[in-house]
Amino acid sequence: MSLLSFPPEISIRIMIFHMSVRSNPILRKTNLAVWRAWRSWKLNLHSSTVCSSSGPGPGPLDRSEELSPVSTEKPPHTPVMLKEVLQYLDIQQGQVVLDMTFGGGGHTKAILNMVPEVTVLAVDRDPTAISLAEQLAKEHSGHVKPLLGRFSELEVLLSNMNIKPGSIDAVLLDAGCSSMQMDQAERGFCISKDGPLDMRMDGERYPDMPCAADVVNTLDQQALASILTAYGEERHARKIASAIVEARRVNPITRTQQLAGVVAGSFPPSVIYARKDRLHRPAHVATKTFQALRIFVNDELNELHAGLRAARASLRPGGRLCVITFHSLEDRLVKRFLRGDDLSNLDQYHFSPRKQGNSRKEKKDSESVYWLPLRRKVIIPEKNDVSENPRGRSAKLRAALRR
Repeated sequence: MSLLSFPPEISIRIMIFHMSVRSNPILRKTNLAVWRAWRSWKLNLHSSTVCSSSGPGPGPLDRSEELSPVSTEKPPHTPVMLKEVLQYLDIQQGQVVLDMTFGGGGHTKAILNMVPEVTVLAVDRDPTAISLAEQLAKEHSGHVKPLLGRFSELEVLLSNMNIKPGSIDAVLLDAGCSSMQMDQAERGFCISKDGPLDMRMDGERYPDMPCAADVVNTLDQQALASILTAYGEERHARKIASAIVEARRVNPITRTQQLAGVVAGSFPPSVIYARKDRLHRPAHVATKTFQALRIFVNDELNELHAGLRAARASLRPGGRLCVITFHSLEDRLVKRFLRGDDLSNLDQYHFSPRKQGNSRKEKKDSESVYWLPLRRKVIIPEKNDVSENPRGRSAKLRAALRR
């Protein structure tokens, strides 16, 4: 099969897309092998890739005609830890609230229902989510302001709205992938629904940016293993990376279930669903692989750090922040940010849990001058909430007051 080289302008965009990882020391140590591969990448792409700007091609193993009708359905959106969010944000009439991850709009709708006379700045990097925010803005005239962009673009977005730093009363940051994205097979996030291996949260805005298929078909085995280890905390990263490299020699990996099958094929059949989630339900062996690729493609950890800094800059003294995370990498970052750790000092504070300070003196010295925790311990969903909304089973909420 012939290979097509990326044109120079796309090559530049690819490097800019992930440049913050290379320039931001937070992730440099864990991603050294990954970035060595990116720098030496010859920028070749299989002609059957699903993520070109011209649209998805059929590619091998294209089963688009077999996609379940579920991919076009719109299930009711259930916001995670809604009761706790409303409690800790403690929103009052006339306040300005920044919902940094609008998603399906569940939290914003609940805020408007509870406190109608508020202004919600509804931010999301996904154009699909912003279209929902625009619909909600029509229903609540003057009370919802949709803003399309990433966390790292928030300073400019707020400035364009004439929102001054230190003027917002409450901020909600709901990290990770939304249910809406997971439910759409064509977005390529879900293991159980076959679709193009995309995983970009804002691919409509940046159609030439690399997607998950580009990563698995182009990076070398060492880089793939580094991604799975750093972003998926996958113990079998080398084995899975080897299986991916072997499989793509036969056919490019362009579909979600194709990748899931490749990962599963590197394990004995008895362990494919041997892993358990927090509800002790069987979890597919490729779950961490999908998580790692999604985080890498969307640069999620750097974006989360940028979002936390934007929240700190935008909140007034006494303003409240709630952050919901869904895996340990996110939660550790949020915990250390709110604690006042210098996240630029990787020798002392990178994302490995082994590097946490354990002494009482270290904890006292690392208390933030910016944040006062509203609750010392992390908040997790109640059992009945998890039963009603299983997708929120891994959620963790941290709440703090801006000093």
